[in-house]
Amino acid sequence: MQQPLISSQLPSPFVPRKREMELHPGRAELVVGPRQAGKSTWIREVLSRRSEPLLLLAAEEPRIRELGSSPALILDALHDVMDASTILLIEEVQHLPEAPLLIKGLVDMEPGRRIVVTGSASFTLKAKTRESLAGRARRTLLLPFSLEEVAATLPAGLAPAIRELRLGELWERLLVSGGYPDAWLAEDPRAVLHHLVEAFALKDTSDLHTIERPRVFRRLLELAAADIGNLVNVSSWAALAQASRTAVSRYLAIAGEAHLLHLLPPFAGGKRAEVTGSPKVYFLDNGLRNAIFGGFGASTSRADKGALWENAVFTELKKRLHLLDEIFYWRSKGQAEVDFVVRRQQRLLAIEVKAGPLHRPTVSRGARSFMDAYRPALFGILNASLRLDTEVDGVAVRFRRPWEIDELIAEL
Repeated sequence: MQQPLISSQLPSPFVPRKREMELHPGRAELVVGPRQAGKSTWIREVLSRRSEPLLLLAAEEPRIRELGSSPALILDALHDVMDASTILLIEEVQHLPEAPLLIKGLVDMEPGRRIVVTGSASFTLKAKTRESLAGRARRTLLLPFSLEEVAATLPAGLAPAIRELRLGELWERLLVSGGYPDAWLAEDPRAVLHHLVEAFALKDTSDLHTIERPRVFRRLLELAAADIGNLVNVSSWAALAQASRTAVSRYLAIAGEAHLLHLLPPFAGGKRAEVTGSPKVYFLDNGLRNAIFGGFGASTSRADKGALWENAVFTELKKRLHLLDEIFYWRSKGQAEVDFVVRRQQRLLAIEVKAGPLHRPTVSRGARSFMDAYRPALFGILNASLRLDTEVDGVAVRFRRPWEIDELIAEL
């Protein structure tokens, strides 16, 4: 496949992604994320700017699955159609039974080749043989569009007040419709999102895993969607779904591997009596969440506005942070709480989400408790209107709007 052909296949309009691909020989680029999040489009755009030829293998095809049992078989079959400079792209590698073993073998047998692999679930990194990809693959998580990415499509030269208005409109769209490319670019995102729920959130996940009770899995997604930002109560969900705790825990793990949900653990530093067990639940996309539960009404008139903001801020963090960064929530047993705690090595960024305008700099009891206990490098308060820098007991506090979240991360 040549570069002009790749370029002609890119959608219009095209939203550039804020990710980098290194393409080093001797190490595969492993791009994971949910289906329909734009992995193939992003990779094609990157490769369209390179001069090397490209060979694409679709792991869903029966012949590729047959060859995929052995790196030697694949390389022998492709010997006559690619030279040493050809970039090998394997898409949806989760359809191969031993994907990590195959990737390791390809890298080891042809260390000079540039290899790119996509997978729609975290289990692409796991294998029955427990084969390790350490040192042989660089992993990139690609999720649906971020606020930063769609904001980059705004016209240059807008007056500051107009730009602020447009950024607020983009944030509202992400709150309600999420960032899946097909939904973002569609005239009717609701129809696209309902299709995505049925096509890959339910069907694809069932096909790739053994889900004995699809109705229970669907019910768990509904319960999670109704409970975003709250603690997971497995016993309660098991009773409501009429399933065992074991089945619920397993299905939640599957939803996590498929990049539908994320169970956010508590931050426990041991300096306060604090919650240390139950995780909180978030969706990886607000649009999918709203398609399952909540609908697509404007956030300003919804009872779940606070939950929408919190879930969207979580997704923005996931789309921006480094692979080794960690995200938690914090809650004391006295109910003092901080929405998100980001840990980068030994530095902490704490974030509180206020789903509305602030007219003066108000710092909550939970924020003060956390700052007193852990002295974070920075405390950010995301809100709809106030931009202000201040300090509380020696801790830097930044009031920012959602589209300014990168400023908080940059200070970490």
